[in-house]
Amino acid sequence: MNSDQIKKGVERTPNRSLLYALGYTDEELAQPLVGVVCSHNEIVPGHMHLDKIAEAVKAGIRAAGGTPIMFPAIAVCDGIAMGHVGMKYSLVTRDLIADSTEAMVTAHQFDGLVMIPNCDKNVPGLLMAAARLNIPTIFCSGGPMLAGRLQDGRRTCLSHMFEAVGAYKAGTIDEEQVRDYTENACPSCGSCSGMYTANSMNCLTEAIGMALSGNGTVPAPLSARIRLAKHAGMKIMELIEKNIRPRDIMTEAAFHNAETVDMALGCSTNTMLHLPAIAHEAGVEISLDMSNAISQQTPNLCHLAPAGDTYMEDLDRAGGVWAVMKELTKKQLLDTSVMTVTGKTLAENLEGVVNRDTAIIRPIDNPYSENGGIAVLKGNLAPDGCVVKQSAVAPEMMVHEGPARVFDSEDEAIAAIYAGKIVAGDVVVIRYEGPKGGPGMREMLNPTSAICGMGLGESVALITDGRFSGATRGASIGHVSPEAAAGGNIALVQEGDRIAINIKECSIRLLVDDGELAARRAAWVAPEPKVKTGYLARYAKLVSSADKGAILTV
Repeated sequence: MNSDQIKKGVERTPNRSLLYALGYTDEELAQPLVGVVCSHNEIVPGHMHLDKIAEAVKAGIRAAGGTPIMFPAIAVCDGIAMGHVGMKYSLVTRDLIADSTEAMVTAHQFDGLVMIPNCDKNVPGLLMAAARLNIPTIFCSGGPMLAGRLQDGRRTCLSHMFEAVGAYKAGTIDEEQVRDYTENACPSCGSCSGMYTANSMNCLTEAIGMALSGNGTVPAPLSARIRLAKHAGMKIMELIEKNIRPRDIMTEAAFHNAETVDMALGCSTNTMLHLPAIAHEAGVEISLDMSNAISQQTPNLCHLAPAGDTYMEDLDRAGGVWAVMKELTKKQLLDTSVMTVTGKTLAENLEGVVNRDTAIIRPIDNPYSENGGIAVLKGNLAPDGCVVKQSAVAPEMMVHEGPARVFDSEDEAIAAIYAGKIVAGDVVVIRYEGPKGGPGMREMLNPTSAICGMGLGESVALITDGRFSGATRGASIGHVSPEAAAGGNIALVQEGDRIAINIKECSIRLLVDDGELAARRAAWVAPEPKVKTGYLARYAKLVSSADKGAILTV
């Protein structure tokens, strides 16, 4: 066992004395030591209950003959960090989480790991760590929040809350109605209730084979989540015994499966950052071009919020991620030979799985669309690509051309939107918010929600080298690569330039001739870094472009 490095032999008696100081007995130390990486804290609603999940995981480990040892991982609430400088620190925590987990696990020589994440960067950060460390590992997340319900009985969620601010600014709802959303949009613990980034990544953890069925969908407040946690604790002991490791599971075929499920579910565009980063740690390279190829052959089967009016609890009731995967196997869109943390192949896992509600999970012969939920666009404005959640775009905005309204930060753009300076037909361009330029690649939920809340969601597009929350809907195109701070063509856009978007044809073009662009480039001067000290400054120097997953270069 790995843990023999800290507990066996005379040479390790000093190490062992410190384990005794922790109260461990010889009987406990004779068993595999299982690290329980718990992201519990008291500031993130999705993590406030993870101490209970951890206790259930530990009970499962003990029941199966292991010794659980818990240590923490950090997590940022993107909703609380949204719209101010705090959002610069969201994406960057993904790498902090991976690095700090690597340090803790290697320093203390665990035999296996149970990862307990829930919200946005916490899930991919721990998946990156799992691939990097490559010791037996299973994931058990905290589960989604229940959908809210307004006083008039309508169901609601966090994306409606953000749009309510725009509606208030437009004068279409009053303060009392805003308060109704405020008090009811987020009614329980758990990751926010739509197919936002946290739930997208928790579902894809199932799809890639690193979690048990229900990990992405069983609601946080339900007792079924506690039972799932106990079973995850039991299962890690089997993985240790059989020596099934993350890289046995997270293969190239498994990543293809995850991207296919991504397209069928209509996941957050942030998955286009996280899957390449996780794959990189597993020694697998995936590209945006591959994502488009998968999207073009994968039907979109689900329209959960913000694309539709159904929620994670509905997907769970319909059969969850495995029911979606079962539909996809009907057209041989998945490699079912891959190994999973159940100790069985995907084919074995899906035996007997049924779609229990075809209104929530469309049958594969009756999809919402023949193509997947995400599209990658390319053109002279984004030679290396940009991404859009096409399943959440109004039909009339799938093809759009309009004048650029150019802003060099999110703050400038949101002020203009709230002031009523953006009108139907405009293309809002927000730049210098990419991985380097931000730094940290802020999410743009405030401006996109303001646009939708003010009734412009079906007539205004937004383009940025930053990124979007999974709660974003509309013609919101992010991850423009190369980014402005790296000299990408988005830096050369001027007020009033025409921009043509064709999501159906996966194209995005700045309608300015090459000669004019060359002249602008010759005159362009790279701006001074926005942050020159601390972690963000170091991050900006090391981070790659969005199309590469915003991974840190060595």
